[in-house]
Amino acid sequence: MTLAVANITTAGNVAYASSGNSAITFLSLCNYSGGNVTANVFVVPNSGTAGNTNVIIANLLVTAGDTYQIYQAAEKLLLGNGDSVQVNCNANSAITTVTTYTTI
Repeated sequence: MTLAVANITTAGNVAYASSGNSAITFLSLCNYSGGNVTANVFVVPNSGTAGNTNVIIANLLVTAGDTYQIYQAAEKLLLGNGDSVQVNCNANSAITTVTTYTTI
């Protein structure tokens, strides 16, 4: 397994981009700030953009100091080459993502 981390901004960031075929085995959003934050998570196909057609979690409230786990245990998200998971939130310097993945 391999690890990817990202700091998330209001403009949005790539939490993980697949190089070849891969499976996400764990994804978390951690709010390390002192205030509540709302986040959105998108699964974006190769050459696509984040938007309403590929949002998988919308307006998730992550309270101050809390962590939200999206994929855990036996759950997997399969991605093709160039596909990505992108995240945005309503406050800069508040959310980090941690993703573990494996190539398939």
